[in-house]
Parts: sequence; structure tokens; C-alpha cells
Amino acid sequence: RIRGYDAEDGREIWSCAGLNVNVIPAPAQNEDIVYAMNSYGESSVMAIRLGSTGDITGTDAILWEYKKAAPYVPSPLLYDNRLYFLSGMDGLITTLDAETGRPRFECKRLRAIRGIYSSPVGANDRVYIAGRDGATVVLKHSRNFQILAINRLEDKFDASPAIVGKDLFLRGHRFLYCIAEP
Repeated sequence: RIRGYDAEDGREIWSCAGLNVNVIPAPAQNEDIVYAMNSYGESSVMAIRLGSTGDITGTDAILWEYKKAAPYVPSPLLYDNRLYFLSGMDGLITTLDAETGRPRFECKRLRAIRGIYSSPVGANDRVYIAGRDGATVVLKHSRNFQILAINRLEDKFDASPAIVGKDLFLRGHRFLYCIAEP
């Protein structure tokens, strides 16, 4: 079950069925909507409107569901009303309209990247995805799928990239990298 708790006293506010066991991706939230997902066994992505109480399974609090290509480890990226997420731990990315759940693009191959544990991050109309093989793919944040760059370092990345100001930080197995303008 997916559950919402009161942060002050730990009391359960709402719950619903919909995800499988072994949920690893963290949910994303946009104002009064939370997006939860996992792909252990079956894929499931759910948009849940906050504000209800009790068991909300099958109610209109569930705004939409998407039943394919959900992540196993990486958390989603919610960026300008678009929900980006990876399929399993593979190099396939899907983007949905966060409001309607309609696909912008589905299961697009991120060439030259394999094995993804890190979550995508976004800034300045770019989406960054780091892989376990040392590659970082840069996508254009737009309605259409467009790879802008593929950069490779001799390291492996499990941690999600971090953006601080204009600097991009990548924590590899061996080193911490800061990508910055000179």
C-alpha cells in the first residue's frame, strides 16, 4: 500500500493499493499531487491528489495510472509539469504530462548508457542522467526526445547528480567531480 502520514504525530492520513512490494523510488510531489511508482514484478505509476482521508483505493483521489516502464531504483524527476522516469534500471526513459498522465514520449533509448541507479536531475532546460558505466546523458527538456550530449568519465555512478548554482556534481565510485564553467 501507499500511505500518507501526518509529519507531526505519525498518524496515517490515507492509504491506497496500487504498487508492488519492494518500492525503491522516492515519490515526487507537485503542490497537492504525489507521484509514486515502482517496477518490481509489474510496473505502476500513480498520481494521487492529496487531501483525502482513509482508504482512497479506487476513488477520484487517484488522478491517473500508467502501467508500464516504471523504474526499479531511480526516483522520478518532476520538471515543469513533466514527469521523467527510467524503465527498470535500463537506459529507457519515459516522460508523461504530470497533470494528465499522457505520454510525451515513451521508452526512448538513452544510447551509450547502461545500468542506471541514479535519478535524473534537471536545470536550465536540461535533464542529466548518470549511469553505472561512467556515461552521463544530457537531454533537452522539451516535448520531444532529444539527446544533446553524451559525456563519459572513467568511473561508475550510482549516486544522482547534484546541481548547485551553475555547477554539476557527480559522485563516482572513485572520485567526486565538479563540472563547471571556467
